[in-house]
Amino acid sequence: IQQHQEIHVVMGNEACDLDSTVSALALAYFLAQTSPAPRAAFVPVLNIPRADFALRTETTFLLRDRGVPAASLVFRDEIDLGGLHHAGLLSLTLVDHHVLPGADAALEEAVVEVLDHRPLERERGPPCQVTVEPVGSCATLVTERILQGPPGVLDRTTAALLHGTILLDCINLSPAAGKVTPRDVACVSLLEERFPELPARDTVFGALQAAKFDVTGLTTEQMLRKDLKVISNDEVVVAISGIFEDLETFLLRPGLLQDLEAFCQARGYAGLVAMAVSFNERHEPTRKLAVYSGQEPLRSTLCRALEEATTPALLLQPLPSPWPSVAAYAQGNAVATRKKVLPILRAAL
Repeated sequence: IQQHQEIHVVMGNEACDLDSTVSALALAYFLAQTSPAPRAAFVPVLNIPRADFALRTETTFLLRDRGVPAASLVFRDEIDLGGLHHAGLLSLTLVDHHVLPGADAALEEAVVEVLDHRPLERERGPPCQVTVEPVGSCATLVTERILQGPPGVLDRTTAALLHGTILLDCINLSPAAGKVTPRDVACVSLLEERFPELPARDTVFGALQAAKFDVTGLTTEQMLRKDLKVISNDEVVVAISGIFEDLETFLLRPGLLQDLEAFCQARGYAGLVAMAVSFNERHEPTRKLAVYSGQEPLRSTLCRALEEATTPALLLQPLPSPWPSVAAYAQGNAVATRKKVLPILRAAL
């Protein structure tokens, strides 16, 4: 700010999963390589505090595997986006999301481009460039963008990061999981064509999936923070956590209710939705979810919205819950991911 240096930040969503991280790294790298005489420094920002990075086990695994040191990454608590924006020095490109959370609403004016694969929830006028396409992985859109650019920009490291991310996001390109599109498949094939030394798909997916589901030694609080999204209205804030173990196992954790209460209280959440997914050997998903709130009216509102949803219908079946303030369900519609559930919960609020 003192040197009046313009900064162009490329940033993923606040769950900061592998897709958000790699999309930000790869797109910022591409922009830095191809922008004509750039006035701005291009900085990929991981949208979590550095202290939370260790919980993103699949991301730490892939970056370490590809020789990207954690010391070279910039985290959200290491850059003053508000100060840069206030000084008129910030341009912001959003990848893997297109609506900033309420706490970041002031940064909306700095957004110059959006690259996302969620259903569009709000329009953006020019000059903001918007690419929102229903593909399985945002990394697919970044790969397409890089492949359309000047030849020679895509290097082996970036290709390997994008390749692994698309495979993990699209469950090894398995149609049964309901996430993959022809464009995801095409990008993986193009990356393999250009870099034949990339490891086999099964090897990459197996290693990343194992790293993602490795929750050994994590406390309940760390598990809830590992893959966390937040929605809010003027009165309440609700957390939606992806859980990487079977829901019944999770609900039977010792002291779970106190942990849920403490987690929500410490962060000002009025409630929490935990979404668990597991895959069989044919890559078919099983999904379950739980709704927790100490406030019965809010819990009922969220449960009713999920039970009665039609776009898409979640086909929920109640499961026994050991806690009166936690409602648990098996989700019959196993291809309805969190991306599809978030708008239902937003509308309910």
